[in-house]
Amino acid sequence: MRADEVLPHRPPFLFVTEVHRVEPGRSAAGAWHLTGDEEFFAGHFPGRPTLPGVLMVESLAQLGAVAVLTDDRFAGRLPLFGGIERARFRRQVVPGDVLELEVTLGRMSARAGKGTGRATVDGVLACEAELLFVIVDAAVGDRSEP
Repeated sequence: MRADEVLPHRPPFLFVTEVHRVEPGRSAAGAWHLTGDEEFFAGHFPGRPTLPGVLMVESLAQLGAVAVLTDDRFAGRLPLFGGIERARFRRQVVPGDVLELEVTLGRMSARAGKGTGRATVDGVLACEAELLFVIVDAAVGDRSEP
């Protein structure tokens, strides 16, 4: 399965290259292949390109969204960040690395949920975080003031 078959995200903001395994509503595993052609590497940092930590967390959230959206209970819905807790960055990630991603969902309700994510490179922990999300309708309604 490809992430763009499930997620509404598209380049340049799609940070899951492969989905290896999905247990709908429970967990997912995948990867983000960093080619070095990603635009953010040019400015973060010139001469020492480094994947921003917030994008590592975003890639975990996107993979978690794959686990949520493949669950029939959440068809036509969209998980949005509600919070990030205990995020830790343990290793620099650079162009050419493959960021292996794993997300396990915890408590889930019709309106919100929680998950735990880990990202590794060559088996070495790069990032871990607890992800909180709210689940909303995927269709955008009228946001104008009454």
